[in-house]
Amino acid sequence: MQNYILCCGSTADLSAQRLKERSIEYIPFHFFLDGKEYTDNLGQTITYPDFYAAMARGAMTRTSQTNADEFEKAFTPWLESGKDIVYVSLSSGISGSYNSALIAQKALEEKFPERKVYIVDSLGASSGYGLLMEELADRRDQGMSAAELAAWAEQNRLRVNHWFFSTDLTFYVRGGRISKAMGWFGTIFRICPLLNMDNLGRLIPRRKIRTKAKVIQEIAATMVEYADNGTAYNGRCYISHAACLDDAVAVKNLVEKYIPALKNKVEIFDVGTTIGAHTGPGTVALFFLGKVRQD
Repeated sequence: MQNYILCCGSTADLSAQRLKERSIEYIPFHFFLDGKEYTDNLGQTITYPDFYAAMARGAMTRTSQTNADEFEKAFTPWLESGKDIVYVSLSSGISGSYNSALIAQKALEEKFPERKVYIVDSLGASSGYGLLMEELADRRDQGMSAAELAAWAEQNRLRVNHWFFSTDLTFYVRGGRISKAMGWFGTIFRICPLLNMDNLGRLIPRRKIRTKAKVIQEIAATMVEYADNGTAYNGRCYISHAACLDDAVAVKNLVEKYIPALKNKVEIFDVGTTIGAHTGPGTVALFFLGKVRQD
């Protein structure tokens, strides 16, 4: 084990148990539910079913990113213990947390000139961000130094493909992720847009698919198109869902049908409260290693 801390935000949407098992630290975001503030501690304070049920009833949500002071407070004990840090942030395309971490990094380098704090923009979100963290934990455990790991993350982050769809566009419209017109047409004509993250880590609508059954087929077929080695892919594959487990399982079953090497290997996680506050219930996301995102 290398003598440095590997760390991410709570928005990597892995379980607390998984992060503990992989020796990955996390720094929480915050969210508000009907005006009450909560720490995003991976479903421990408020369960994901309760959170999404509240949203379905009309509860208002907003989020608060980790600020520079919080980063500095979290990083300081690790630096004081003589350890360097590799912190990988939520995509700068959807959050300012990356910039906040950089502010903290600058302040701490003055206080701890003998230590190194590496800040990497994941250009990803949810369990795709989590998939990148697990790839990094593998390489840390294989002996990569902190500097080597940070460089590997920057060189390979765009290989993590992120594809999303939602059966309820209400919160995408509210957050400006898709236009009001697309949201209206989607509701009237049962269109489930297929979205992905581009090379700047922004969520972009790519295809308009009519009906949930067809978008489930499309997202699985898209993985075959973009994954390393196509139908022979045998790397990590994660699915996250926002209170729609049946849809996530349907995607999993199709992926394992199209890509036999993944049989019983696809893992399903919850979309956490910070990301979920913006997507709302009904979102399914598929993540895997593949072609470099170029637009």
